[in-house]
Amino acid sequence: MSNKIIIYGSLFLLCVFSVLAALQSNWKIIGISWVAFGAMALAIPLGIKAAKKNKLNRLVIGYGLASGAMITSAAIFLVPTAINHHPVYGGLGIAIGIMAGFAIHTLNHDLTHTSFSVNPVVLELTSHALSAGLIIGMVYAAMPELGILLGIAIISHKGPAGYAASRRLAIKGKNPMLILLPAAAIGLTALPMSLINIPGNAIVNALIFGFATGVFFHVAIDFLPECEVGGNIHQETELDDHEHHELDRYRRWAVLTTFVGGFIVFAAWYLAY
Repeated sequence: MSNKIIIYGSLFLLCVFSVLAALQSNWKIIGISWVAFGAMALAIPLGIKAAKKNKLNRLVIGYGLASGAMITSAAIFLVPTAINHHPVYGGLGIAIGIMAGFAIHTLNHDLTHTSFSVNPVVLELTSHALSAGLIIGMVYAAMPELGILLGIAIISHKGPAGYAASRRLAIKGKNPMLILLPAAAIGLTALPMSLINIPGNAIVNALIFGFATGVFFHVAIDFLPECEVGGNIHQETELDDHEHHELDRYRRWAVLTTFVGGFIVFAAWYLAY
């Protein structure tokens, strides 16, 4: 199956699921799904342009803002909800979610050894996005009254992820438009899942919200811009291991933007509530 057919097919399914969700008035999930798609899609030309440069200020800033926003969102939106449903099962769900996030991330590496025609990086991102969409759909199906701010903050890493991946593909001479596949993947699972009626059981909801919290915490921590030698930022550069002065500059930006990302989410919550 060609890459074009896969991309066009995923976009077609995203539109179909959006129509079905609209018939059920699931506008929040529709909005979240398309914001995730737009964030990754719009990051593609930026990644292509950045492939010609060795500076990673935008990537550090994007990772920092997104990870700070995700950590704060999970902490102030999902943790209280999980604990309120049931303190023990909510905590258990968080623990399972963190371990599941690690498992998904680790086992996804096996995709790099497959013989699929789609680039392994794209397959890995798509698998991750499908898993995240599944959880987002479950969370909003369990509590449809949740605001859209939570969903947008949770998927805020899609922009930086699309930027980094498209940049990497462009450097390797691959087609960066393949990023449209993982861009659509959030909606491909979130939208159908949002149509399911989840029973209003306290333990079930505690596990759902705890699990979602743990997974999002793992993703957020994984996206923290690590500027040490061998870290995710250093791996994107061609810096010599001894060029510590350049990494030091990135470190300061990483710390600052992570706190700024968290503050933006808290300020938005404070003004909204």
